Amino acid sequence: MSRRGQEPDSGAESLSSDEKEVAAGSEEGEEGEGSAKEQPAGEDSSENSSSSSSEEESDAEESDRGKSGEEQEEKESLLRCNESGVNCLPPCEHCRNENDQKEQVAPRKLSGGQYVMQLDAEGTYRCSLTGLIFEVTGAVKITYSLLSWSKYANLVEKPWIVGGPLFDMRCNPAPALTSIQFPHSLCLGDHGAGLAFRVLHIKSEGPAIEPSADYSASHVKWLVSSLSPVGPLIQSLEPVQYHGAVILYKAVDEHPSLSFRVYVATNNDSFIKDISRAVKNSNKKFIRIDKPPVCQKLLQKGKRYRLVCEPEAEITPEEIEFVDGSLLKLKSYIEVYLEKPDDFTLSLVELESDATVWKAKLRESDWIHYDQNKNEQKRSTASVKRRKPAISILEEHELCSKKQKTSNTTGGIETKILTDQQLMVIAKLLGRQWREIAIECLQMEMKDIEQIQATEEEVNMQKFKLLSKWRDREQSNGTAEALCRSLHEKVSYEIVQALQGFSAWR
Repeated sequence: MSRRGQEPDSGAESLSSDEKEVAAGSEEGEEGEGSAKEQPAGEDSSENSSSSSSEEESDAEESDRGKSGEEQEEKESLLRCNESGVNCLPPCEHCRNENDQKEQVAPRKLSGGQYVMQLDAEGTYRCSLTGLIFEVTGAVKITYSLLSWSKYANLVEKPWIVGGPLFDMRCNPAPALTSIQFPHSLCLGDHGAGLAFRVLHIKSEGPAIEPSADYSASHVKWLVSSLSPVGPLIQSLEPVQYHGAVILYKAVDEHPSLSFRVYVATNNDSFIKDISRAVKNSNKKFIRIDKPPVCQKLLQKGKRYRLVCEPEAEITPEEIEFVDGSLLKLKSYIEVYLEKPDDFTLSLVELESDATVWKAKLRESDWIHYDQNKNEQKRSTASVKRRKPAISILEEHELCSKKQKTSNTTGGIETKILTDQQLMVIAKLLGRQWREIAIECLQMEMKDIEQIQATEEEVNMQKFKLLSKWRDREQSNGTAEALCRSLHEKVSYEIVQALQGFSAWR
């Protein structure tokens, strides 16, 4: 670690009795969050930690297994923003990441948003998905999950502000985990003076603000006293600057017009998770628009920003004052409405300097989606000067399905076995979590995946051969309906719609 926080004292700061009462009861009723039960240092943890229901994005980074076949996919995914936002935002010129040399380990992701890291020896290890850094004295199993800061908003009082994501931690055996380094969401630059980092530790007997051991350009180090929800706080005498991200969602409906939500966020995993949850729980259906989220200029609290669209669109509000919304239950966003679905460019501009903070070009191919009932791609008939579109995945399937039709009759009811062409459609749509999905949802074994990867270098063909193996195993039940039932909770909206469309084509 390169800098040390200027801590007022070395002891933990106990919070008020009212805050303790809130914290003690809040975790039990929180849906989608881990348990707040504390693990005292020196005692083994329970491996039966409560499961959570936090939403998982299909483009989350995963293990480096099969790396040779995924090099191109890795390069294309470097700037993607997922639920673990800190991982997709590279350090700026002021924040050289000194922890890049730490041994990176890809954790195993469980259903419900939990991560499990099994370490075999003493050392310092960095989680490739969350950016957490663990220092251990021997073999250990660490279980952790991302929590929401807004649940504990009343525990963060001025002058303290949120410094990074909040995690619920478990470890077995507990004494083997000596320190944790939490990624923070600030750009410290050369301004180390006047900064103080602490850690909010929500223990069974009540929450406390505990001292940090050290901090660097990217992380806050904490010496483990016990394990339960923990996250970094910061106090600064000067305005702090954040690495930012812009995250886009498009409303899915029958109207030819376009409606988008634009979220301006900090690279705080908890904040980005809350945004994803808010969109999921909205009355409308949305799809994620995959654009590089990284802001090219730092965001600062109190500064105003304007969203600009070219050609002109209805933008509400046109200007916003940036605040770190980690503690806010309701996440603010900018709505963009275009009557005609033409290609357009969005730019986030800082009013004070008129500098462009973020910019993205959106094209028709970014928002084409599958209609739930007709399974047709929604295309605009209102736009002029349209380029001739490339053949889509569904169109490719429709052409191929005329060449190959496989059906089976069971109990007098004709069912259609998925064709090779249909499996290739699904293979192309599967995200980077396809191995985990195969093991968890399709009951495939790791040896099957490794065997396929050993004989096939191209990633889409690996996915296709895996799906083919599932179809061969299921025999007469290798249908679109069966595959959809197995996958629907873990895969993207597009895959579910494609499989429902295959079922409808009789």
